[in-house]
Amino acid sequence: MGRRIDLHTILCNVMKEVTNHAEKHVYFQPPESVKLIYPCILYRLSADFPGHADNIKYFGMKRYTVTVIDRNPDSVIPDLVAKLPYCRFDRFYAADYLNHFVYELYY
Repeated sequence: MGRRIDLHTILCNVMKEVTNHAEKHVYFQPPESVKLIYPCILYRLSADFPGHADNIKYFGMKRYTVTVIDRNPDSVIPDLVAKLPYCRFDRFYAADYLNHFVYELYY
């Protein structure tokens, strides 16, 4: 759980570069009852990535799906997320007049 909290802090720092209310704009697996404040970063656990050698697990990383949601299609937030280590762009889509930038991040 400590590593996820570290990731949350990193994502909050990304938001802090753009907005003053970083904590309110980063959500981990939010329930549908939570009203999102845009722009925001949503992230959820999507897979476990174990590293094996000689039938022994010697390291493990978790894969998170990180989604940046913003009304601005030219937002700088996706660029800041893309610069994180072990992060790669997955897809973009627009829904409900919001732009969604989806990344896979190993942490």
